Amino acid sequence: MLGGEGGGGQQKEKELDEEVLGRFSRAGKAGSVHREYLGGILPQSGESWSRSHAARFFPCIVSANPWLAESVDRAQAGPYHDDMGQMLGKARYLAAAALVAWVAAGCDDGAKRPVQAHVPAVSTAPTAAAQAPPELPALPLARGVHRNFALLPPVPSGRDYLVQKVSEKFAEGEQNYKAGHLEAARKDFDQAVDWMLESGYDPSSDPKLSELFHRVVDTVYAYELQAFRAGDGFSEAPAVPAAIDEVAEMTFPVDPRLKERAEEAAKNISHDLPLTVNDEVLSFLNFFQTPRGRAIVETGLRRAGRYREMIARVLHEEGVPQDLIYLAQAESAFQPLALSRAGARGMWQFVAYRGQQYGLRHTWWVDERQDPEKATRAAAQHLRDLYGLFGDWYLAMAAYNCGPGNVQKAVERTGYADFWELYRRNVLPRETKNYVPIILALTLIAKDAAHYNIQAEPESPVATDIVKPGRAIDLRLVAETIDVDVETLRALNPSLLRLATPDDSYFELHLPVGAAQKFSAEIADIPADKWVSWRRHRVEAGETLTSIAKKYRLTPAAIAEANNLERGAALDAGEKLIIPAAQPQAETKRRLVSYRVRKGDTLGGIADRFSVDSEDVRKWNRLKSNHVSRGMVLRIYTLGGAPETTAAHPRPKAKKRTPNSSASGGSPTANTARNN
Repeated sequence: MLGGEGGGGQQKEKELDEEVLGRFSRAGKAGSVHREYLGGILPQSGESWSRSHAARFFPCIVSANPWLAESVDRAQAGPYHDDMGQMLGKARYLAAAALVAWVAAGCDDGAKRPVQAHVPAVSTAPTAAAQAPPELPALPLARGVHRNFALLPPVPSGRDYLVQKVSEKFAEGEQNYKAGHLEAARKDFDQAVDWMLESGYDPSSDPKLSELFHRVVDTVYAYELQAFRAGDGFSEAPAVPAAIDEVAEMTFPVDPRLKERAEEAAKNISHDLPLTVNDEVLSFLNFFQTPRGRAIVETGLRRAGRYREMIARVLHEEGVPQDLIYLAQAESAFQPLALSRAGARGMWQFVAYRGQQYGLRHTWWVDERQDPEKATRAAAQHLRDLYGLFGDWYLAMAAYNCGPGNVQKAVERTGYADFWELYRRNVLPRETKNYVPIILALTLIAKDAAHYNIQAEPESPVATDIVKPGRAIDLRLVAETIDVDVETLRALNPSLLRLATPDDSYFELHLPVGAAQKFSAEIADIPADKWVSWRRHRVEAGETLTSIAKKYRLTPAAIAEANNLERGAALDAGEKLIIPAAQPQAETKRRLVSYRVRKGDTLGGIADRFSVDSEDVRKWNRLKSNHVSRGMVLRIYTLGGAPETTAAHPRPKAKKRTPNSSASGGSPTANTARNN
């Protein structure tokens, strides 16, 4: 312990101890300090403390507490009051505590009162030697080339950006085309072509643009050609409204006089489904005897004759009641092309996902929900599964309409597995509530139509021949080959969405009875890879190769070559010609033709000359109207190039005449054809 002067010095020392310990405790450093560390900074044994020692090691404390420096100096001169070891230990303890507190608190007392630092004089040489920086070895610094990284993506050039956007739009069109979204595909393709034509860049001036433009044009043309060159490729077969949509959400009054008649009639007819006659059923019996309702019933009863035998056979094979046939009458009036507001299709009104569940394919070419026999089998299987789930045919029919989940929830909610109880408790959709009464009313009428004053002559079943073409074929070519109209073929094949069959070796094409042999014999004259694009034409009186070629936008030479005829050969009325509606593969590439407008030319006449559409010519040349002026050079993309063979060059700028030169300029009839 360091002695102080009088009691006041001891008191101050005590206060200092407490202050230092307080600082040490606040800094979280309470505890012993490593003696070896303290021994390195405190005076060693045999040394005495002086003011310079204190000022050197604890300048903040000495500056703030002058009495401490004085007490240290006095301690050096005064006698020992205690054992040297105790004094040394106390000094080291105080020094350590003061050092840690100074580090932790940052000498914060300096901010509380003015402090004057007393820096001891030191010799220059030892200090300089002690503070001389050590020599360090060279650091292993990399001296490679620094790379600069751009924070923003590079901005593409105008042409590159155009190529990128056109490629993206074209890819969207292809995706929509393959998914069957044909109207969207048409818009995507048109927009891709329009962007290129309206960009201000000449496609023929840049290899990338030229390649992309012709790839887009050729692919779109091939798609249209594949699905029929006349432009039908992007249009589906028309649908008709589903019969169920007309009456499913209506309610009708009950005729009291009808109930007794209906109950009496129900006793005298055979049936394999339970027949309930109540007010709900009677209301629809009443409606079906009105002019509007009668028309619906009579249409269904007439069409039922075409499919009754097939449906009865399939229902029997699937082990379900025969009276389920009237479910199809309620749904569609036996119309395979029926389409409901909810998107259900076909005679049995399957929605897409349910049809897929029961194996009905839907592609760009076919929708098997519209195939009468395949859809009937799928419906029978679905109804059988629903009956197995609910154990009640009324509930099974209700689930067929609104889905098994809705019926199951209604049963769980009420605790009743009875259709009429669910009806009264109003826990089913309105359309489903009416669905079962409609079917029961139609069943009663169909089994005894005369009793309800309804007359309908059923259509006869249509027998067909079935052939497997093995690959895609245009229905118009089939019709021209077997001498029937296209509508007959479409009626026999309602599952076809286009005027061509799919490229499917298993697809069965239905033909009129007796036509299969004729089809097989005559179709062999046309190469199989041309069945989608080539046609047949029956020659009429007065027709020539030239007039026929103009009708199909071909050259007389092309038709003559396909039929092994001389170009000037006379044609016999009734003779059949093969029409190569598509050029050979090597010639299907579009060619850019530059045509200079002559006096008297019109836009429509120029388009006809090159077998293109006048609207396309306007697009290609960014024309705002159909007006063309003499001398104007038009760009035309056509198959087979220009109809004329004379060379052409763009008109150069006019030069002044000189006595030794003639007027310069291109020929007014010149045309240029370039392969691209």
